[in-house]
Amino acid sequence: MHCTNTCLHAMAENRLLSLLVFMAICFCFAFDGSIGVVGLTFSSKLINRFSDEAKALWISRNRNVSLDSWPKRNSFEYFQLLLGSDLKRQRMKLGSHSQLLFPVQGSETFFFGNELDWLHYTWIDIGTPNVSFLVALDAGSDLLWVPCDCIQCAPLSAGYYSSLERDLSQYSPSLSSTSRHLSCSHQLCELGPNCKNLQEPCPYIATYDDPAANTSSSGFLVEDTLHLDSVSENATRRRVQASVIIGCGRKQSGGYLDGAAPDGVMGLGPGDISVPSLLAKAGLVRKSFSLCFDENDCGRIFFGDQGHASQKSTPFVPIQGNYITYFVEVESVCVGNSCLKQSGFKAAIDSGSSFTFLPTEVYNKIVLEFDKQVNAQRISYEGVPWNYCYNSSSQDSIDIPALRLHFLMNQSFIVHNPKYSISQNQKFTMFCLALQPTDLEFGIIGQNYMTGYRVVFDMENLKLGWSNSNCQDASDKTEVNLAPPPNAKSPNPLPTNEQHSIPSKHAIAPAVAGRTSSKASAASHHIPSLLHLTSSLVLLLNSCLFVLWT
Repeated sequence: MHCTNTCLHAMAENRLLSLLVFMAICFCFAFDGSIGVVGLTFSSKLINRFSDEAKALWISRNRNVSLDSWPKRNSFEYFQLLLGSDLKRQRMKLGSHSQLLFPVQGSETFFFGNELDWLHYTWIDIGTPNVSFLVALDAGSDLLWVPCDCIQCAPLSAGYYSSLERDLSQYSPSLSSTSRHLSCSHQLCELGPNCKNLQEPCPYIATYDDPAANTSSSGFLVEDTLHLDSVSENATRRRVQASVIIGCGRKQSGGYLDGAAPDGVMGLGPGDISVPSLLAKAGLVRKSFSLCFDENDCGRIFFGDQGHASQKSTPFVPIQGNYITYFVEVESVCVGNSCLKQSGFKAAIDSGSSFTFLPTEVYNKIVLEFDKQVNAQRISYEGVPWNYCYNSSSQDSIDIPALRLHFLMNQSFIVHNPKYSISQNQKFTMFCLALQPTDLEFGIIGQNYMTGYRVVFDMENLKLGWSNSNCQDASDKTEVNLAPPPNAKSPNPLPTNEQHSIPSKHAIAPAVAGRTSSKASAASHHIPSLLHLTSSLVLLLNSCLFVLWT
């Protein structure tokens, strides 16, 4: 059969139009029920691109272009322009990977001692108009939740907390114009099969590893805007509004009613529902973040931070084939100059655990060696959670042995301050080895042993990085020095046995710990985002054009 060039052109154009219609039908069928979650961004990017407003904007930016040159809808030139615009936007999106993101109120983290359960916090802004929340930072869980349309929440009045000078906030999805319910049919809805109607809001229950207190948060999931600032390699600053999943925490229990995270928790885990994962999936930053805690009980958080080339690192270890939390392998532990045999263990790196816990067998070896080397009198002190405490005169020169964790490739992690000191009076000081045993098969390296380090949780390269830091460095070239809110610090009274008799305040992580299952993390590999949907369409369209016109 024979055809002219015009005929071939028309046939190819018709084939291309048919293919696009077929793809659109398949797309709508595949994501029916969840498209409402991303409809806001998808429709604004694709449906209105060639509206009269878009034409006027195009003409204003390109004065040598007239309306007569605007391609006819559904013509071949129309689809060429559509494709070129998508590819250009995707290149711009991928180029943003070099930036660092942090909350609009600053990258600084705050510590309030015993009053707020020894956790580190930061201020974040959510919704439109934006509302501020003081959330606890927890690398051991995935979900960001805040008190919301409360049925049972902790007190939010500043008068209830001596360290705070402003009331804490409560979130209400109905008051935010950018809020959207996550339906029970959504891939991230773990409890979806229990819903009576797949279109109703997705419920959640986050149960934390604190069985004595029955600590949990429950409510339903929404999508809303998290307000962030960015700093790039050239030190330019700009505002970023990122769509994230938020737990509307209507009911809290246990430790969350007694001072732990009264204004919510930001889960920083590797699961796809966590803020670092959603920011990376949207193409805003690398799938990595850093935490830094300094000796003055302050610190920093940066999303997208992969550290620097000179930092030390060790690979993350999968559990049953999955990276469900930040596990590492400790090959051995050294106390002073003595490296202990058979002292290896797996450990979760968890900022949501105030202190550090080791498997009982390893713990016993370390404390006995520490007691052997320290030149101070061991004492019993009622009311502290640690077993190895010592008393010394202020005039004595105390020889406290160093504590080092050894990882693969001879990478060592020196614990800068393994002890907790209590000044009894001007003449005597008591200190304890801030280490506790656990019956779990793995250890938990808490925030007290991260002090003095910039700790990088790099899921893109599946490794933990660390380097000495004063917690002021945003990157190798940029400093961000943002002032904390007034009266951000408070006295740090002695921790109690009740609060720290077990690893506390971390959740939805390893199944071996008996925590909540992580089905949501597995399902969330399929979360629909604008970047992935449009990039897949662009690549497929590009392939079709290549086949049809070559």
